[in-house]
Amino acid sequence: MRLIVVWVIEWWRCRWRCQCRDAKETVFLGLNSVFGRKVLAMATATYPPPPPYYKLYKDYLQDPKSAPEPPPPIEGTYICYGGNYTTDDILPSLEDQGVRQLYPKGPNIDFKKELRSLNRELQLHILELADILVERPSQYARRVEDISLIFKNLHHLLNSLRPHQARATLIHILELQIQRRKQAVEDIKRRREEAQRLLKESIGTLEDTGASFVLK
Repeated sequence: MRLIVVWVIEWWRCRWRCQCRDAKETVFLGLNSVFGRKVLAMATATYPPPPPYYKLYKDYLQDPKSAPEPPPPIEGTYICYGGNYTTDDILPSLEDQGVRQLYPKGPNIDFKKELRSLNRELQLHILELADILVERPSQYARRVEDISLIFKNLHHLLNSLRPHQARATLIHILELQIQRRKQAVEDIKRRREEAQRLLKESIGTLEDTGASFVLK
């Protein structure tokens, strides 16, 4: 049964990657656009070629005014390396993304409870998918969609915790810095006391040596 569950998870991941790739091409470039496919291939290549507009700057050294002005700052959504990004640093809701929300709405969400609930539901759906693949292979699509919906809700809940995680990480970093500075101050005090002790011993030794010379 464990092997079946692992196989189902890997199969779902492969299918999800294909769906994401096809959706990306459909939304941003169009499946029937040859130019769009070429642009996406260039943008997502391991070593992408320089963008074609570099030719506009070929005479920049001889005549800087011949080059176009820098583009204005981007606002809103934009495409970078084949992915869709936005300048608004906010987490869109599931409804804005067209995804059904499986956990309660509102600001007072028990994240631990909802994550555990979705995780249990995900396990049950994966086991049911394994049974369907054995008994009714042609009816797997609905269960895969349910699993995809659960994963999207899980990811959205986890992303909702990112600001809290960032604050906790920053607090931890600041506490470590304060601790290191306190240790550095204590080390300086300890070395200062040691230097003062050595200085007093040296002065005492010199005074004793000078007194002995005077007596002689």
